[in-house]
Amino acid sequence: QVQLVESGGGLVQPGGSLRLSCVVSGTIRNIRAMGWFRQAPGKQREFVAQISSVGVSNYADSVRGRFTISKDSAKNTVLQMNSLKPEDKGVYYCNYRTSANELWGQGTQVTVSS
Repeated sequence: QVQLVESGGGLVQPGGSLRLSCVVSGTIRNIRAMGWFRQAPGKQREFVAQISSVGVSNYADSVRGRFTISKDSAKNTVLQMNSLKPEDKGVYYCNYRTSANELWGQGTQVTVSS
């Protein structure tokens, strides 16, 4: 059974940086896109960033220029978050879309506070 495991969340001051990782456990095939979503308390889950299987990335307007998504040859993905703001707080979820299904990780908490 394939699982996505996120790590790298934590508490950081405004202006700081965090690096989130999503590691694939198990065999996954035909990935179409890898991405990150987040959910703040009392709000709906929202799109943050995505990278396609051929390396094309796109970002939510709120994070463009501050966050960078990347992937490696092992099908893992990383979200580098710089210049963090209090409004970036939330649980960050890794999301993979394949030709057959969609997978979610369990989430990792990001808190931005002084």
